[in-house]
Amino acid sequence: MRVGIGVDAHALVEGVPLVLGGVEVEFDRGLAGHSDGDVISHALIDALLGAAGLGDIGSHFPSDSAEWEGASSLDLLARAYAGVQAMGWTLANADCVLVGETPRIAPFRPAMHERLAEAMAVAPGLVTVRATTTDRLGFTGRGEGLAAIAVALLEG
Repeated sequence: MRVGIGVDAHALVEGVPLVLGGVEVEFDRGLAGHSDGDVISHALIDALLGAAGLGDIGSHFPSDSAEWEGASSLDLLARAYAGVQAMGWTLANADCVLVGETPRIAPFRPAMHERLAEAMAVAPGLVTVRATTTDRLGFTGRGEGLAAIAVALLEG
């Protein structure tokens, strides 16, 4: 078994949709990013790649590459997990935590579990998404951006 940890953060900006865990969430701003800015998916990708010893998201999907501009993070997740599987690993479970004061994601969590699991072709019960606040501390507390942390456990 191997474990990996992933972390991602993006600024909130006007004029783009907010995508979290592969789900478009109704909100007044979205996340700035080269792809769709989905911090939950990005953190999960890094956790998977780290656990498999395959580097990080930037080495696979560089932000200076036109190929990945505007890409769906679920597509990036599917590609990253395919690489993990090619190394002989399968997902035992993954746990993702969104860090921010708003938006509240409770109504969207079942869809996030389903979308993330679907991208990897695993059972939805293997992927969880939770949220926490920073009690208004830091950039997430001031509503300037969102962050996510993910842990992935792989078995071979």
